[in-house]
Amino acid sequence: MIVSEIIEVKKLLSLSRRIAILSHENPDGDAVGASLSLQNILVQKGHKVDVLLPNLYPSFLAWMPGSKNIIIYDHQPKEWNKLFESAEIIFCLDFNDPSRINHLAEKLSNSKAKKILIDHHLDPEVFCDYSFSQSETSSTCELVFDFIQMIEASNLINKDIAECLYVGIMTDTGSFSYSCNYVKTYLIVAELMKFGINVERIHRLVYDTYSELRMRLLGFSLSERLKVLHEYHTAYIYLTMEDLKRFNHQIGDTEGIVNFALSISGISFAALFIEKPSFVKISFRSKGTFPVNKVANRYFNGGGHRNAAGGSYYNSMKATLDYFESILPEYKEELAINN
Repeated sequence: MIVSEIIEVKKLLSLSRRIAILSHENPDGDAVGASLSLQNILVQKGHKVDVLLPNLYPSFLAWMPGSKNIIIYDHQPKEWNKLFESAEIIFCLDFNDPSRINHLAEKLSNSKAKKILIDHHLDPEVFCDYSFSQSETSSTCELVFDFIQMIEASNLINKDIAECLYVGIMTDTGSFSYSCNYVKTYLIVAELMKFGINVERIHRLVYDTYSELRMRLLGFSLSERLKVLHEYHTAYIYLTMEDLKRFNHQIGDTEGIVNFALSISGISFAALFIEKPSFVKISFRSKGTFPVNKVANRYFNGGGHRNAAGGSYYNSMKATLDYFESILPEYKEELAINN
């Protein structure tokens, strides 16, 4: 965001406004953390602010300060529409393409509200009036921290805000295991800890609250649905709709499963395939410089970051897996180098 845009945004926010904060479908820790922390700041500045999400967030984020006030379109469409349509300003957080909010994209396009993007994904679409986009940054929560400084509201950060921002940074870096090789990320975390947040407790609340069935789904994924292709330094896990039904799948239950495939010695490229009624949802992870975002974009209608990306394929699970395996020879040498 250039200086002139910052000045204009600060002017926009100088008067009390009705504001909607919107994030992507299947919101994760970064989406929820960024939304709640920004809401808290803007409310303190005198604005009427609503966090509007397309669908429900995972249950392990339900403890986060302010989460109970989130309006979910799938649960309260009339209330969601009313608040969205009354917004004078819409913040678009943690997504850079309207397609990431699925069927709500048309509503966003038709809105006359001023739109402000805060996001860290590659190649953002131009759909907002103001854009604060940095793909090298660990998370949108890190950018929200920067944005708070830009609008000169750092004095309003409190423990609740610090907890929400920390959750986003922690989850989008896999507990500081990727996308965090920057000094600034840790300096921001150090600043957040000054507000008295308990990082051990936060980690426990996010990662140590698995249900028994979620643990059994993980065990099943590794014992029955893991395939390792040593020749291509690749491993993947696939889960059918029947598998998910068997273990009473809830939103968030498959979060992080792909990382177990990547943790195998000698593996540079990992994928998780989840069957939906009309397509297969895919998550990619990689080590080193292997660009899974390019694989996702070229073959699977997706995108993301170099080491973490996603996509989809509109075919059966078998056809999707066969197609995925068919593209691996093209990357054989590159995957060997990254091992």
